Amino acid sequence: MGYGFMMAEGDKPDTGTGRLLPPNQFAGAAFVPDSSVVSEVLPSANFGERRGGIAPDLIVLHYTGMPDTEAALRRLCVAGTEVSAHYVVREDGRVVQCVREADRAWHAGESSWGGDSDVNSRSIGIEIANPGHDWGYPEFPRRQIAALIALCRGIMIRRNIPAHRVVGHSDVAPTRKQDPGEKLPWDLMARSGVGVWNEPAALAGGEQVYLGARGAAVNALQKALASIGYGLPVTGEYDITTRDVVMAFQRHFRPARIDGIADTSTVATLGRLLRSIGA
Repeated sequence: MGYGFMMAEGDKPDTGTGRLLPPNQFAGAAFVPDSSVVSEVLPSANFGERRGGIAPDLIVLHYTGMPDTEAALRRLCVAGTEVSAHYVVREDGRVVQCVREADRAWHAGESSWGGDSDVNSRSIGIEIANPGHDWGYPEFPRRQIAALIALCRGIMIRRNIPAHRVVGHSDVAPTRKQDPGEKLPWDLMARSGVGVWNEPAALAGGEQVYLGARGAAVNALQKALASIGYGLPVTGEYDITTRDVVMAFQRHFRPARIDGIADTSTVATLGRLLRSIGA
């Protein structure tokens, strides 16, 4: 998300657990939560219908990108901000639901994955409370990650979503976003069945492909990234879009160095991922 929103005095939401807030609290209609791990429902006014009757088969993870979680929740729920998410996972592990899974939340913005540019219609958006890169980017607490894993596992079982269809906001919008970022423990999550992870190849010397390059190596790199799901045209030219996609891949799968250069470590890690998901 990543936009500040100041609350007026007295606007702080009731954060009690285990009950529905009245429908006028945030102008959205109250509903029964979809997940048993939800501790509170704060109904958002910002949602719509999933286009074409699409059932969600993708989970997109974000961070809130604001220094105050209550302000982030307010922005996700109040009418007129035109932004929302299905769930928010607080730092202490409490899970808030803001939009029903059956509805289309407005979390991904201009994005694409697997050739589909309407990510909002086919995904469930989860915001993880964290100030993000602009506000110090602290580590994600283990209690928060445990709750995130439990939430995702339940969604995956209910919706029959495979592990490789759990991605980050930076994966679906690599030219605009960097959340949930390199500190999200994708390796730990994958060991619990949420997302995929392969041990990254070690940083080493060797051939590098970078901005301005052209030719067969660039073509092969772009094809490989597109086959995973990244929205990347195969042009044979290492342009700014290709650099941004490589950075998104590194942020998710090879976080030791995030520089947008397709070095031997990045290419080897990409190959391991392709083999593991059968792409």
